[in-house]
Amino acid sequence: MAVLAETLAEIRPAHPQALAEARAHHDRLTKPRGSLGVLEDVAIRLAGAAGVSPPPMPEPAALAIFAADHGVHARGVSPWPQEVTVQMVANFLAGGAVANAFAAQAGVPVTVVDVGVATDLPDAPGLVNHKIGYGTADLSRGPAMTVDQAVRAVEAGILVARDLMAGGARCLITGDMGIGNTTASAALISVFTGRDAAEVTGRGTGIDDATHERKVAIVRESLRVNDLSTAPSSDPKPPSEALRALAAVGGFEHAAITGFILGGAAARVPVILDGVIAGAAALVAAALDPAVTDHCVAGHRSAEPGHSAALAHLGLRPLVDLELRLGEGTGGLLAHPMVCAAVRALREVATFDSAGVTEKPV
Repeated sequence: MAVLAETLAEIRPAHPQALAEARAHHDRLTKPRGSLGVLEDVAIRLAGAAGVSPPPMPEPAALAIFAADHGVHARGVSPWPQEVTVQMVANFLAGGAVANAFAAQAGVPVTVVDVGVATDLPDAPGLVNHKIGYGTADLSRGPAMTVDQAVRAVEAGILVARDLMAGGARCLITGDMGIGNTTASAALISVFTGRDAAEVTGRGTGIDDATHERKVAIVRESLRVNDLSTAPSSDPKPPSEALRALAAVGGFEHAAITGFILGGAAARVPVILDGVIAGAAALVAAALDPAVTDHCVAGHRSAEPGHSAALAHLGLRPLVDLELRLGEGTGGLLAHPMVCAAVRALREVATFDSAGVTEKPV
């Protein structure tokens, strides 16, 4: 756990003075106060995260798509066959997925990370091998992975974040791929928010009513067999309990994204969260260190009900709400230009004094 421990030791909350300076500077820009709405909040948030106002431009960005398989797939929680995970990894590497198209539009490179795909993958440009196992165990029958495996996956995510930042990335975007991963997400969100399984379990890639009812029952079953409480509590879970919950009902990609978020936060590099899988991972990261959320931006709100619950618990407001439910990092990629625009306004817009523009009388 050395990598995880040293990363947690580096994380700091938002810098109060930088937050105050960013707010004050926004109020002096040549526009009515508050007229940029949420974009003002984003720029101020990034100033606090960076510890300086105005904050650095969050570019270039890098997208990491963490791929893994899930043992719970055997319970019929998804209409898609499990081999789609490895097929989609090949599609990402060939540049044929929606994430690739959106990444090309935003000028963001794509890295695919195998943390738990159920088969060996051939070496390929853009593919990083951090395989912890060949898919998780069935979380509805017992722990999906051991705590040691969960920690190793978290540390893999940290190492990916470090490598991308060493390569020049100044903004990280989360991505995921794994058939069955919305079931694990719902279980994690239920544990960390105290919400009932029925409130946070959605239809994933598209399931009928009967399958959805079975999926809710399986999420409840996973919490029962792993002795995980969903009793609402204002007290955060201690790190050891957070890691146990992650190991019990999470996926290898959830764990790796947790580390990816922690790695960005430790370096004061903003992390744009994608959808429900990233939301579930962010809950784990925030349980390990609550200051993590100061370094996160919610790229969008997924159509998955659990994502809204996760964002509410984290206190994050999504930038876009387009009823997306694809994953892959697509929502985060769409949000990245907005995040850049928010920071650019704080950095480049003239003040009333410098532009010689008369302010509104107080």
